[in-house]
Amino acid sequence: MSGLNYNHLRYFWMVAREGHLGRAAQRLNLTQSALSVQIKRLEEQLGHKLFERAGRGLLLTEAGRIARDHADIIFAAGDDLLGTLRESGLSRHVLRVGAQATLSRNFQLAFLRPILGRPDVEVVLKSGATPELLRALAAHQLDAVLTNQPPAADPERAFLTHKLAEQPVSLVGRQDLVAEAEGFEGLLARHPVILPPPHSGLRDDIDALIDRAGVKLQIAAEVDDMAMMRLLVREGVGLGVLPPIVIQDELAQGLLAIGAALPGIVERFYAVTIARRFPNNLLQDLLLRQMP
Repeated sequence: MSGLNYNHLRYFWMVAREGHLGRAAQRLNLTQSALSVQIKRLEEQLGHKLFERAGRGLLLTEAGRIARDHADIIFAAGDDLLGTLRESGLSRHVLRVGAQATLSRNFQLAFLRPILGRPDVEVVLKSGATPELLRALAAHQLDAVLTNQPPAADPERAFLTHKLAEQPVSLVGRQDLVAEAEGFEGLLARHPVILPPPHSGLRDDIDALIDRAGVKLQIAAEVDDMAMMRLLVREGVGLGVLPPIVIQDELAQGLLAIGAALPGIVERFYAVTIARRFPNNLLQDLLLRQMP
């Protein structure tokens, strides 16, 4: 293949940033037809389509996202060279991860820790609702989505679900509330409890366990955010239903303690991906680290 035409690449980069051919043409002082020809020539040289039409705008294909990532690096390095000639123009790799907004921050950190702080790696972490993140994943805007529930089957999108971890769920609380080890039935009979919202996977399992045990609950709060549940537990509002990773710092500091395990109740953590022609090696390495 002949050498890359960097003018074509810059034109593509501008269109990718604008998401619209007309706006990019205006900024580049070109006609739309002339700009379209330049993009077409780059696609022919690379052997892949870089954009797909989406109404009046443009969406990057998977190959387009990879080309944009490389263009980001190339033109950032050029700016550095023209500036102070410092060594920050070295090749960098980008990993874009979406995380369910209510997911444990400690788990997210544990998953990403092997690549955090590497000078050649940039991590882009987006938090949001799972459906929104899965749409971004399908559009190649994310490399993976971290969640505690596998996505429902979708005939239009072949999501791949990787189970990363499974942790037992326990009743946790302040030391003064769980000082006497008495089993989960006794703790629930004596103290109010903070639960996940109804009809969530974890809540369904908890409700079934409580029904079998014949315990009458005093519900202090229903919270879908593990971080908020952790804060409420620290305030002594009630006992929380949490896996240890969520409160690992509080356990280490003695602020909270595990009162009793909930038998058969576990919290699972997943990474959701899609099949790709160009897998992100950073992500592949992280997923391999999770394998037993």
